[in-house]
Amino acid sequence: MIPLIMAGTGTTNTVKKVGGKEETKHFLSNMGFTEGAECSVVSANDGNVIVNIRDTRVALDRGMASKIYV
Repeated sequence: MIPLIMAGTGTTNTVKKVGGKEETKHFLSNMGFTEGAECSVVSANDGNVIVNIRDTRVALDRGMASKIYV
């Protein structure tokens, strides 16, 4: 299990765990980051990532991306 910020660009990953406070988990789950969801990193720049998840493209900063484990 690695944080999403360390996942390779272009690879498909499965969300294993979402960490952080309850409001952070709720925020991320509303965007589709739930356990078992397939996601792929489209672009990564200095820890900030753009991710395809559930047919949606989402931009996450380093802090949020480090709370998602794949």
